[in-house]
Amino acid sequence: MTVMRTPTTTLYPARVGPRPMTAEDLWTLPRVGAPVPSPDGRTLAVPVTTFDIEKNEGRTRIWLVPAEGGEGRALTSAEVSSGEPRFSPDGKWLAFTRKDGPAGGGAAAGQPAGSTGKPQLFVMPLDGGEPERLTGLPLGVFDPTWLPDGSGIVFGAKVIKGHWTPEATAAELERREKDPVKAHVTEDRFYRHWDTWLTTGEVPHLFLLDLKSRTLRDLSPESITWFDWMDPAGQYDIAPDGREIVFAGMTYDPERREQRAAIWLASLAGGPVTCLTPGHPADDHWPRFSPDGKRIVYGMQHDPYFYADRVQLMAYDRASRQHVPWCEAWQLSPAHWEFAEDGMLLLEAECEGRVALFAYRGTGGGEPERIVRGGCAAGVAPARGGRVFFTLQSMVAAPEVHACAADGRGLSRLTRFTDEVAARFATGEVRETHFEGAHGETVQMFLVLPPGFEPGRPYPLVHVIHGGPHGISADGFHWRWNAQAFAAPGYVAALVNFQGSTSWGNDFAKRIQGAWAERPFEDLMIATDLLVASGLVDGTRMAAAGGSYGGYMAAWIEGHTDRFRCIVNHAGVYDTLAQYASDWTKGRQQSFGGEPWAGLEAISACNPAHAARGFNTPMLVIHGEKDYRVPASQGLECYGVLRAKGVPARLVYFPDENHWILKPRNSLLWYREVWAWLERFLKD
Repeated sequence: MTVMRTPTTTLYPARVGPRPMTAEDLWTLPRVGAPVPSPDGRTLAVPVTTFDIEKNEGRTRIWLVPAEGGEGRALTSAEVSSGEPRFSPDGKWLAFTRKDGPAGGGAAAGQPAGSTGKPQLFVMPLDGGEPERLTGLPLGVFDPTWLPDGSGIVFGAKVIKGHWTPEATAAELERREKDPVKAHVTEDRFYRHWDTWLTTGEVPHLFLLDLKSRTLRDLSPESITWFDWMDPAGQYDIAPDGREIVFAGMTYDPERREQRAAIWLASLAGGPVTCLTPGHPADDHWPRFSPDGKRIVYGMQHDPYFYADRVQLMAYDRASRQHVPWCEAWQLSPAHWEFAEDGMLLLEAECEGRVALFAYRGTGGGEPERIVRGGCAAGVAPARGGRVFFTLQSMVAAPEVHACAADGRGLSRLTRFTDEVAARFATGEVRETHFEGAHGETVQMFLVLPPGFEPGRPYPLVHVIHGGPHGISADGFHWRWNAQAFAAPGYVAALVNFQGSTSWGNDFAKRIQGAWAERPFEDLMIATDLLVASGLVDGTRMAAAGGSYGGYMAAWIEGHTDRFRCIVNHAGVYDTLAQYASDWTKGRQQSFGGEPWAGLEAISACNPAHAARGFNTPMLVIHGEKDYRVPASQGLECYGVLRAKGVPARLVYFPDENHWILKPRNSLLWYREVWAWLERFLKD
């Protein structure tokens, strides 16, 4: 008999408020970004984004906040969007990116002078004065970093293959704009990503702007490597002596017909770029120089066909040119890390449905020590004096800047940008439990109760199924699939971290490879049985909702059980064979258990489309046209089958969105449609 492995505990109590949360609250809450400490550690630069729903846009301002907490002040204008703040080494200037307007002062030599509408590099004095625009690059800039001596700024910017200078790139863009033919032609396996075609030839390069002469120099000339496509920031680091730069760049291997990220080293004096990890089997990430410059620490994966493979910390000794594993016995997979001034490494890593902060004081063996446990931490930034700054969020609180000592003591919240809006709504109690899942494994689940919850009364259930599948329903304040928002209308929201989820080690995540459906589906059904048996939920009023892989599971549920009154399928994989139209097909044979030419039976075995005979449950289907990860045809096909069969179904199609719904007014419609669909079938 399936049992609870641990008692259900209250993680966060309910917070009383004037009313339940609305979708508008999610777009009225300020979104606080990663803090950037000043060189003396006394001040933080914090980007904060707010949204104008009427204008359907967001703008980011940079705030200066005392490192001890207290009232901050806005440094940049509310009329333009600014971000990526970086203090100069002497603490007197701030570099940042901003969507450009008219040139101020003087743009760097040899660059287009007019406005491009793209983010450009600005600097401003912190003792008073106006921002000065330093660049006017045709495709904008990102991720500025000062040289250690303050004489220049390194940043990323895109150019077009074969048109390697900013001027040549600008001319090519102008020619393309006038060309009536807009066709994409390619022979590459990887030809588009997320919502962008890669056939246009745009590639990121690293540039150095000398502040005295205002000359610009390409540090990776004619490079065709890519930084991380989703978030290119943070993928490079400058040596403490300012002589070299290391970066993680992705290239295409024509023999293997695959992409792989490697670690590259470039001299700021010029010369060829050198690959430090040419023989590694899978991706290498996030390189960082040690404070003494003797090592480069980076993350290495071993399985090229498993995107969530554990990241192993590696240290490259620059003198011996040897690559040495760090923390080999550690089973967690760190995502980001930064060195403190004393050589300690601060790491962010998923752990048991959360993102925790860890401190590693060794240089090889041993394991990092967890210093921040609850919620989800991000943007870790060690500062002078041993303090550590980061954002922290939970299922009941949006991100705010926090700080602690390097051993985790003295954890405190420093900013309160979200307090005013958060006071307008209530939040429900959050519980956590663990139960015996399929095949006897321990599975974790979060439960969010509706505001005003009455013990002893059974409530409708909504399963909120995470994507990936190798990801988590985290103890965080999700902006698009907010657990409190799903509970607000009067439902119990269940978030099961089924087998295949990350943050419980590599084996737990990898065990569903080749069998996407079986164990996650069984875990969800076991959780459902336990919740009904507990009396917490009404077994006659239940729904399932998921996006991406969660949408795949929604479609699988559609064909394999009739116990739910309705289903919400957002951007879900419906036909596993047709998923070869996705932008990312690497590893499909491992995920699905075979290839279309060798293993079709395995692909069919986990294909929701082949279970259409069992489709009976009303389904809301949502998809974006610019979704290249799960192409829009997946949603349209699922909807078409449902309507042809006579099953109640509703289609919400966004021609201007990708895999995620990112525009404020589209998001409001998304929530209205989801809530209306749930109410239609879950009401008494």
